[in-house]
Amino acid sequence: MCTSIAMKTNDFYFGRTMDLEYELDGSIVITPRNFPIIFRKAAPLKRHYAIMGMAVLSEGFPLYADAVNEKGLCFSGLNFPDNACYSPKEDPEKFNISPFELVLWLLGKCSCIDEVKELIKNTHLISIPFSDCLPLAPLHWHIADRNSSIVLESTKSGLSLFDNPVGVLTNNPGFEFQITNLCQYLNLTTGCSQNCFSEKAQIKPFGNGLGCVGLPGDFSPVSRFVKVSFLNLNSICPADEQGSVAQFFHLLDAVSMPRGSVVINTKPNEILYEITTYSCCINASKGFYYYKTYSNNQLTAIDMNQENLNSCSLKSSPLVKCQQVAWQN
Repeated sequence: MCTSIAMKTNDFYFGRTMDLEYELDGSIVITPRNFPIIFRKAAPLKRHYAIMGMAVLSEGFPLYADAVNEKGLCFSGLNFPDNACYSPKEDPEKFNISPFELVLWLLGKCSCIDEVKELIKNTHLISIPFSDCLPLAPLHWHIADRNSSIVLESTKSGLSLFDNPVGVLTNNPGFEFQITNLCQYLNLTTGCSQNCFSEKAQIKPFGNGLGCVGLPGDFSPVSRFVKVSFLNLNSICPADEQGSVAQFFHLLDAVSMPRGSVVINTKPNEILYEITTYSCCINASKGFYYYKTYSNNQLTAIDMNQENLNSCSLKSSPLVKCQQVAWQN
């Protein structure tokens, strides 16, 4: 289970929680402009936009979970089990792209959401796994730039794009249900609650925050979607870098999973705990990638523009997982 957010202050910010029952063996990977991107069915990209994000490197290929390109276009993949469906057959009239290639396909070629929408019209997602050991993950995708946010879903009905007015995505069910479900929470307010119970009842609020009574607090995808949408749309923070980054991580922390809160029984007598293995915040306007891990909640940052973006070799930076403490005495 994961949560993805797009937020704008002075700059544009994008990020997510990665919620898994195991530690992701990832690193911050920069794919420079001249690194050749080889696709299984489409022609290779010999030159493309530079890309940075969290990825697992397998056989020298970056399998991105989330990423940003040098133009500020952002992408994250979130779990979509039982709903995601990819075609077993090629489409001779379109570019045939495997889901694991999609992030490189879109971020390598597109500079904005408008270009993504045009490219998707000619893109066909085909069911080709990376390898026998790495089957395809059932995903849907949150894609955003400074001006707009969209969701891409591939189901039995085909490939669908949805405008995303709340700038949030979680997991199942599909995006159309998640948006419709928000109608059940039209009564929520950040202000003081009013007495709508009855004029005959002389009742008054006994504390602040009662306008949010009914805001979900559990870790299900539907509840996280409602909660983070409410928080994101009502977010107030300083518009500078420090204030924006701090606020972004507060939004993510509102749905982060401590060990023990979500239990997964995979086999008899085997218990796994779903945790937020990492959270990230990308300043897409400046090319900064901030992250923290479950075992290290001090922020670590990487600046894309400090690297040679014209290189032809990947640059990988391992995650800092050991707790970092800034002692004051």
